[in-house]
Amino acid sequence: MLPRVLVVDDDHYTRTLIDRLIGKATEVRLAADGAEARKLFAAEDFNLVLMDQRLPADNGIDMLREFRARRPKLVAILMTGYADVRDAVAAVREGVFDYLTKPFEDLESLEAVIGKALELDGAYREIDGLRARLDAGDATVAVIGQSAAMERMLGQVRQVAGLDTTVLLEGESGTGKELVAKLVHTWSPRAAKPFLEVNCGGLPETLLESLLFGYEKGAFTGASVASAGYFERADGGTLFLDEIADMSPKLQSSLLRVLQDHQCTRIGSSQARHADFRLICATNRALAGEVKAGRFREDLYYRINVVAVRLPPLRERAGDVIRLATHFLDHFNEKFGKACGPLTPAAVSALESGAWPGNVRQIKHCIERAVALHPGGPIDVVHLCAPGCTQVEDQPGQEPLAASLAYEEARARFERDYLQDILARAGGNVSEAARMSGIPRQNLYVRMKRWGVVTE
Repeated sequence: MLPRVLVVDDDHYTRTLIDRLIGKATEVRLAADGAEARKLFAAEDFNLVLMDQRLPADNGIDMLREFRARRPKLVAILMTGYADVRDAVAAVREGVFDYLTKPFEDLESLEAVIGKALELDGAYREIDGLRARLDAGDATVAVIGQSAAMERMLGQVRQVAGLDTTVLLEGESGTGKELVAKLVHTWSPRAAKPFLEVNCGGLPETLLESLLFGYEKGAFTGASVASAGYFERADGGTLFLDEIADMSPKLQSSLLRVLQDHQCTRIGSSQARHADFRLICATNRALAGEVKAGRFREDLYYRINVVAVRLPPLRERAGDVIRLATHFLDHFNEKFGKACGPLTPAAVSALESGAWPGNVRQIKHCIERAVALHPGGPIDVVHLCAPGCTQVEDQPGQEPLAASLAYEEARARFERDYLQDILARAGGNVSEAARMSGIPRQNLYVRMKRWGVVTE
C-alpha cells in the first residue's frame, strides 16, 4: 500500500509540481484551501502533510496545530514563499519536520526530504503497532526492525524455535542476542517453563560454577543452606549462556558432560540430578577462531554449534536505525516525563550515517542521553553530539570533512561551520552576515535556527 500524502497549497503550480514529483511512489491528495484540507484530513489517514504557511483564509501553522491535536505524531512539512524567523521558530516549536522556502531550488533535495519524512512516519507507526500488541498481551513481538537482514534472521529464528535443539547466537556486541534468545524461548514449546540467563563473562569461575550446578549445605564457607543450580532450575525450560567464549576450560568440560548425560551434580554432593533444559548460547567472538587458538574446546563447540544464527550489525540493517531511534525516543520520553522530539531532518541524516560500532545498545544510550539533557522540543543533530554517539571524529592528518561522511551530513556540517564563520567575521551582526554571504536575512535566520547557530 502506497503512503498517502496531503498537499495543501493555494498555488496551482506548487501542487502540480509536488504531485508530479512524488505521484508515482505515493498517493497524493491535493487541497487548495483550509476547508478542502480539513475534509480530506478527516476522511483519510495521511502519512505526511505538506502545508503552505499562508492560505487564503487560514494560517498553515495553526492548521498543523489543529491536525496534530487529532494525530499527535503527524509528520508535516511547512512550505512558505515568505521566510520569517518568527514563523520558523513557531514551526520548530510545533514539531514540524522541516521548513522549506519556495520556489524550490533543488527538486532532488525536496524529494529526499519527503522521503525522510515518510520514513519517520513509518517508524512511528511501527512503534505504535508494537506498543498496541504488547498492551494486548502479545509478548512475542519484541524485535524492532523490518530490514531485509532482520527479516532473514527472524525467519531462521521462527524455523528453529519449535525444534528442541541447541542454538548458537553469534553477533557483535549490542546486536540484541539476549532479546533473540528470549524470542526463541517464547516461540518454543517450552515457553511456559522458566527462562534463565547467565553472563559467563561477568562472573569468576567459582561463582559461575556454584550458580550453574548449585551446592549442598556446608559445601564451602558460606553455604549455610542447600541451593539448586540453574541446570536444575531450568528444568523443562531454557537456559541462556551469554558470552560462552569467556567460560573457563574447567567449566567448558563440566558443561560438555552435562549436555552429554543430561545430568548434573551439585557441589558437595555425589547424587546426579536430571537436567532437562534447552541450551541457547551467545558470543560476540567467532567460536571457530577461539577453537583454533586453543581457548575453546573443540568437542564443546561442535556440541553447541547445532544451529547457528547470526545477528546482523546495524550497518547491515538499512532503515532500522530510525525505527530504533523513535522507539527509544518514546521510551525515554515516557520514562523521564519529557516531551522531546520529533527528530529533525539533520538528526535523521546524522543517525542514519553514523557508524554505530556499539549497535543497538549504542543508539539506545545516545537517545537516552539526548532526552535526558534536552529540555524539550525537536531533537536536532546538535543534541546528538555527545562523545561516542553518531559523530565521526576527525583523525590527525585528515580533513575535517572525511570522505566517509554521508552527503547530507557533510552538507549539514559545512553549512553549520560556514554560518559560524560568517557570523564571526560580521561580529555577530546578522544583517551584516546576510550582506556578506548573499543570503536573505530571513533565510539566514532560518538556517541559523536549523543548525543551532546562535549569536553572542
